[in-house]
Amino acid sequence: MIRLDPVATVPALSPAVPAWALANGAVVTNADAAFRAGAALSALDTLARTQAGWDGAWRQRLALRCAAASMRLAGRAEDEAALRDAWYLRPAGADPGPAGAILGAWRQLAGQPPAATPDRLEKILDQLGLHWDGEALAGLCEHIDDLARSGRPAPFAAAAIAAEVVAMRPDAELLAWWLADLVLAQRLGWPQPLPLLMAQVFASVFRGEAGGRRIRPGGENFERAVCLALVAAGADACRLAAELSRRAEKLLALAPKLRAKGAGDVIFLLLSEDAVSGSLTTKNLSRFASRRLFERLQQLEAVRELSGRPTFRLFGL
Repeated sequence: MIRLDPVATVPALSPAVPAWALANGAVVTNADAAFRAGAALSALDTLARTQAGWDGAWRQRLALRCAAASMRLAGRAEDEAALRDAWYLRPAGADPGPAGAILGAWRQLAGQPPAATPDRLEKILDQLGLHWDGEALAGLCEHIDDLARSGRPAPFAAAAIAAEVVAMRPDAELLAWWLADLVLAQRLGWPQPLPLLMAQVFASVFRGEAGGRRIRPGGENFERAVCLALVAAGADACRLAAELSRRAEKLLALAPKLRAKGAGDVIFLLLSEDAVSGSLTTKNLSRFASRRLFERLQQLEAVRELSGRPTFRLFGL
């Protein structure tokens, strides 16, 4: 019988952003937008603090969404599928390439505590394809610390750091959004940040009017746009969590029926990662046995094939 971490079997709550916060209509004031953002963040707070068994897959899928939006901002063409390939099909330890490195930055955000140090930011800048003076990075970290102690509401603190970064370096908008999610997590006391805002950068909330120019960090009505973006991002993240929770529950229910040696390792990876290679090999599982296991799980509708290919396949919840 497959033995799993007891945490993986704990049912998780599936909170949702209230319908009134998502209601379309004119939002006149920052206070109205902030009130809606507060409702969304309250729903997300439960998920951000609950160590559900599928938490890793949820966070990494949010990171993938932000990385895909980052491609557009950086003028690159890679979509979610191409980013998955760059990350999961590379040889162990190999360079994932520029697009994969940006995905790696978002994955790191999702998997580590919300701390900002010059050394860490220097590595993130390298992954994002940016470079910054060490003294300026130290000053930026001090500014982040000041925001953490300021008592400023979380959405406005996130907007402030994004605006500060773009004011210092207009070419560093990717870092601005990465830090916005980090500061948001700091202000809310979350153990790890959730990649949220970057995925909304090209949404209508960041347009001053229909067809208007995109509101960049520090622009007019930027704080209000961040608040509304958090409402949409929170709703998307809650829906994804509910979906993955159902799929994880089905996968875990089937676990005792799987006889393949090493199946427990595969289930752990499926719960922890956005995707797992269909040709995975472990000390307990050969490539052939792995393919058979994934085919069995797919037949039982416990996993989905994510690439759409007959070969070099990737599977996930």
